[in-house]
Amino acid sequence: MNKKRIGIFIALLAMVCMGLRAQSATSLRINEVLVVNDQNYQDDYGLHNAWIEIFNTSFASVNLEGCFLTNDKNNPTKYPIPKGDVLTLIKPRQHALFWADGMPNRGTFHVNFTLDPNKENYIALYDSNGKTLIDEVTIPAGQLADRSYAREKDGSANWVVKGEGEHSYVTPSTNNMTVDKNPKIENFKKHDSIGIGMAIIAMSVVFIGLVLLYLSFKAVGNVAVRLGKKNAMKATGITDKTEAKEKNLGSHTGEETAAIAMALHEYLNDAHDVEDMILTINKVKRTYSPWSSKIYTLRQTPKR
Repeated sequence: MNKKRIGIFIALLAMVCMGLRAQSATSLRINEVLVVNDQNYQDDYGLHNAWIEIFNTSFASVNLEGCFLTNDKNNPTKYPIPKGDVLTLIKPRQHALFWADGMPNRGTFHVNFTLDPNKENYIALYDSNGKTLIDEVTIPAGQLADRSYAREKDGSANWVVKGEGEHSYVTPSTNNMTVDKNPKIENFKKHDSIGIGMAIIAMSVVFIGLVLLYLSFKAVGNVAVRLGKKNAMKATGITDKTEAKEKNLGSHTGEETAAIAMALHEYLNDAHDVEDMILTINKVKRTYSPWSSKIYTLRQTPKR
């Protein structure tokens, strides 16, 4: 029976792990492609080759190992991404770059196919089963040198040609849209240059927090008072709330409060009126003074 339960648990755990793996793989996107690399990004061999950028749209790390890249619709498993390379793990919202140089012997990120600038280039990313399509894109023919075909923003649906204008950059292994300004900060500087609004907001947050704390403590105190009165009514056998209110049940008298305060004061300050001390003096068998004798500092051997 225990073996059966263990088997069911292992099977469910495997299904959950496979589901998480599949879910994470679906967050990958083909993000940017450079077909003609004349003076753009160089690979680790110092060569200019076409490249394909993969983007992780999720906020969790995703491993590319075991997935497939292809430029042939009839061969979805054309380039299997090798396993065992730690660099295939893409961090959250980060990128991985593959070189389309047709030389897979150069490393994990060098695929076994190339891109032709004179015709349309189909590129697809398949899951590790070789059947589930994760993402695909068709790059139009006639791409110019050092012009990339990319998503306008990382992971967005709109594709544009980058590298054509002064503010249009080819961005391998980085964000497709470079953000060098914070609109919220710029707007704050424009409408609150002195900082009065920010000071008011900060003070409002502090005071609102204090008010909320007061209300919460007040509510807890009221609940404690009601419970105290209820327990006092139960202890005295009184069931009428009006009578309990007249007798002031659940609250301490002045004498009780003073007695509690004095007891706490004596306890915390360790004040006692009477101190007992008992001295025990044992006469030694020797006639000399044993205070300087070393034998009394040694541990006695236990009797067997």
